[in-house]
Amino acid sequence: MTTAAYDPEARHDTPLALKLKARIRRDGPIPVHEYVRSCLQDPEHGYYRSRPAIGAAGDFITAPEISQAFGELIGLWSAVVWQQMGSPQRLHLVEAGPGRGTLMADALRATARVAGFHAAADVVFVESNATLRAAQAVAMRSSGVAARWCEAFPTLAHPAIVIANEFLDAEPVVQRIKTAEGWRLRSVGLDDLGRLQFASMAAGGEETVIEARRPAAPVGSIDEESRSQLLAWLQVQLQDRGRGAPLIAALCIDYGTSEPRLGDTLQAVLGHAFEHPLANPGLADLSTAVDFHGAVRQMHDAGFAVGGPVTQAEFLGRLGMLERASRLMAANPDKAATIEAGVARLLSPSGMGTRFKVLGVRSTVLPPLPGLTEVDTRPRTP
Repeated sequence: MTTAAYDPEARHDTPLALKLKARIRRDGPIPVHEYVRSCLQDPEHGYYRSRPAIGAAGDFITAPEISQAFGELIGLWSAVVWQQMGSPQRLHLVEAGPGRGTLMADALRATARVAGFHAAADVVFVESNATLRAAQAVAMRSSGVAARWCEAFPTLAHPAIVIANEFLDAEPVVQRIKTAEGWRLRSVGLDDLGRLQFASMAAGGEETVIEARRPAAPVGSIDEESRSQLLAWLQVQLQDRGRGAPLIAALCIDYGTSEPRLGDTLQAVLGHAFEHPLANPGLADLSTAVDFHGAVRQMHDAGFAVGGPVTQAEFLGRLGMLERASRLMAANPDKAATIEAGVARLLSPSGMGTRFKVLGVRSTVLPPLPGLTEVDTRPRTP
């Protein structure tokens, strides 16, 4: 991905930009999280509604596209967790934001010999992009396992394993900015020339709450609060159904931070290069760094046990990434250099290996999830 500096003043009147400008002129500035949601999911012009997104012809490359070993290891991880659940006869195998279906196809190929796993698996893709749905259907043809598609997370009737690779970073976050007058919602408005620009608006009565959480934040600080639909859905599945809730294990892999933070992490990528988040609404991918510290607290408070976050390199290493790569290279000597380069990219200490983190969430009756260190962020009594 190109990291060269981009023009911070660049703005283009994409179809969605014109639609958003009309809305702002009519109703006033839009909170950043609503702007991001529109850019990604607008029914007419949203980025994830029709664009290919992933691959050389898209805007970015994900781990499953870099090495088949990634999806294979996730598949074997899922099979072990299924066995930890008691090998139930029915299992929801849910993938959120499955891209081109590469991860699931590799996962199912690697688990083809795990007795009973494929017969149990109800593969569910949570996907809103028609173009990607078609690619996922093609990828699944060789697996021999049927799949179904949902735009929203389904209600669980059976035990479930949920895979979310590079999904949380695409969920909009609420941004607040500290001004001389106090905390305000960060928003998107129009400048004197009618161009989209970042602004601020009333925080809806939350000013004192944010000030209590960030009492020493200097003026200009930006606070990001996740409103993850995935984590909220997991919470509902567990809490609304009490003791009747099905067993759940979820694996979230994404770029982000493990410690509390302040700062603006909103970024845009178009054509494998970074650009200003307001430059091409609807045409560029928007994302924010995942607040794993907050996710851990949220899942503990919901009643789940949590493993991690650990670095992607540590997680894949524990699952046997290097050993799997060695076998692939021995079986495909003509592709050995490509296989080695792909694995190195996933494990690199200066790149994806440490920038990406892995978080596991499980029902408390399940044993610790493979490859993940158990943590507990709940306050301890003296």
